[in-house]
Amino acid sequence: MRLTKKSHACIRLEKYGQTLVIDPGGFSEEDAAVGADAVLVTHEHPDHFNEGRLRTALEANPDAVVWTLRSVAEKLSAAFPGRVRTVGHGDTFTAAGFDVQVHGELHAVIHPEIPRITNIGFLVDGSVFHPGDALTVPAQVVETLMLPVMAPWSKVSEVIEYVREVKPRRAIDVHDALLTDLARPIYDTHIGNLGGAEHSRLAPGETTEL
Repeated sequence: MRLTKKSHACIRLEKYGQTLVIDPGGFSEEDAAVGADAVLVTHEHPDHFNEGRLRTALEANPDAVVWTLRSVAEKLSAAFPGRVRTVGHGDTFTAAGFDVQVHGELHAVIHPEIPRITNIGFLVDGSVFHPGDALTVPAQVVETLMLPVMAPWSKVSEVIEYVREVKPRRAIDVHDALLTDLARPIYDTHIGNLGGAEHSRLAPGETTEL
């Protein structure tokens, strides 16, 4: 499986000529979802879900399908009947040849006075887990954790403890658009020294083989 990091929370996974994209939001490249055979969206926040980007991808590939939660599906279903599937915690499905399990139900707490929205994470091929905007711990082994490294709802101690709880072989940063270059070495040092897993980050467009 080949993993390509796109800007912020978006990744592309490829195998056997099929492409799966997760969270092509407004902080990612305009063509982040173009060429996808399937798209997964964790929740409705604009840095994870951009309606225009998804419409472009679905129009470019008439066979492409989106799997997401209800709040996102309602925005797309009418325009693309039969091509937007609603899923939730505990569901399993196959998308573009990838086996996917859904984990989690709620977005992380931003502030007690801000209502929590729904959020789901996706475990792909029993190996790569993208949690969206939550610190969801799947009930099974995770080989590669896509780690939300910096967000308004988290601090570095929580990020470190999350890696420790999931116990992946490796953690690769996502949700990093707000993290400045000055701060990156600090996060790299703390997570690398204390997380208990191999920790790395990829520049947008950079790939790695899993």
